[in-house]
Amino acid sequence: MRVRGFGELEAVVMDRLWNRGTASTVRQLFDELAKEREIAYTTVMSTMDNLHRKGWLERERVGKAFSYWPTLTREQHTARLMRDAFDDGGRSDLVLTHFLEQMSEEEAQSLRIALRRLAAPGDAG
Repeated sequence: MRVRGFGELEAVVMDRLWNRGTASTVRQLFDELAKEREIAYTTVMSTMDNLHRKGWLERERVGKAFSYWPTLTREQHTARLMRDAFDDGGRSDLVLTHFLEQMSEEEAQSLRIALRRLAAPGDAG
């Protein structure tokens, strides 16, 4: 599994943290990952530290360890990727048209609801 913008292990770590929905220590994540793959504790620690330095994770010292959590939700990250693709994709009107043509009816309905919510009078944000 690869989440755009992340290396392979970074994507796995971010996915696990997003799925957990709570802050996690390196040990907690290592124990979970070690059940499925051969991996070194220091590899998980380095990966989480790298994600922190890149601004993807926040951390707080808890005893001798750090507890980490994502700075963005999975949905916020995805929206940022969509924004980047929209900005870098050429003519934005054509990018948007091609994107909309690929939507299912359910996705189109969700988009209509979101647009109505954003356009509602008195909406602050």
